[in-house]
Amino acid sequence: MEGAIIHGESLANLIKKSFKNDRKSQRILYEYYSPVMFSICLRYAGDYHKAEDYLQEGFVRAFQNLHQFSFKGSFDGWLKRIFVNTCISELRSSVAIYPLIEVKNIPDENDTDDFFYADIPMEKILKMIQELPVGYRTIFNLYTIDGLSHDRISVELNISVGTSKSQLARARVALQKKLKQLDIYPKEKAGR
Repeated sequence: MEGAIIHGESLANLIKKSFKNDRKSQRILYEYYSPVMFSICLRYAGDYHKAEDYLQEGFVRAFQNLHQFSFKGSFDGWLKRIFVNTCISELRSSVAIYPLIEVKNIPDENDTDDFFYADIPMEKILKMIQELPVGYRTIFNLYTIDGLSHDRISVELNISVGTSKSQLARARVALQKKLKQLDIYPKEKAGR
């Protein structure tokens, strides 16, 4: 455990007190972690109001499942996983987001990562991601930002690996079109 001190109290102590339903400790954890967790929710939700709902649901689930945190790993990582799972669950229950289309000849991930976005402000990138259709946005976030493999995504979302790959490829094409419209298409990697 990192040994972080929040509002004069150790993170471990705040977690233990929160597990015992100490509302003050829960409030401190909520206030400390909500900005970062909200940004995760916003990436998946696509709009501010849904993200607020996901944030509340994520904290409810986190506090209900504190008994599962073992103090062996990072609390930040454990909490992030709760929020990503909450967002996936909320998206899954709200709409049917994944067409059952298998696309052949999907580019290899290395072929689609030929560009980088160093000169583009993060706010613009996040806004473009939020504007993607929910299926594209979800796969893009899980694969590109959260680092899940297509195999893992297919299990998490109950879709095929091919569907995951096609949604990612389509998300990247959509983002490239948006970048071209803004005349800020990413530069090619050096040496190409």
